[in-house]
Amino acid sequence: MRAVVQRIKNGSVYVDNKSTGTVSSGLLVYLGIADSDQQEDLHYLVDKIVNLRIFADNRGKMNLSLLDVDGELLVVSQFTLYGDARKGRRPSYSSAADPSKAETMYNQFIQECKKLKIAVSSGVFGAMMDVSYTNCGPVTILLDSKKLF
Repeated sequence: MRAVVQRIKNGSVYVDNKSTGTVSSGLLVYLGIADSDQQEDLHYLVDKIVNLRIFADNRGKMNLSLLDVDGELLVVSQFTLYGDARKGRRPSYSSAADPSKAETMYNQFIQECKKLKIAVSSGVFGAMMDVSYTNCGPVTILLDSKKLF
């Protein structure tokens, strides 16, 4: 499972010009699910993301987590995180999970975050989405549950 995590001041997702999710201060998470992903991968990323210390403390040092600052999450499905462009000019997505598995795990990820009392908004799985946000910092972190990077 992979995630691109961005610290944001605000964010919104639109499908067909209608808002499906809006957050104020918190994290935008682009989430990709691999065919090989299991529940351990999901739990690893939930724990890593909500406890990632990338918010400033009172000295301006990145020392606080999403939980510490009572931040919100905007979660957007992103199968292209498994695009392999090492050969040719068109990425291969053969490592990405099939849509039924990916949608199930995407929804489970959201539910696990909600269990932690985090306000979560999201896009619509499989839809063409417009994502709008203000990256704060900017701060962008790449995560992989297999720890490939």
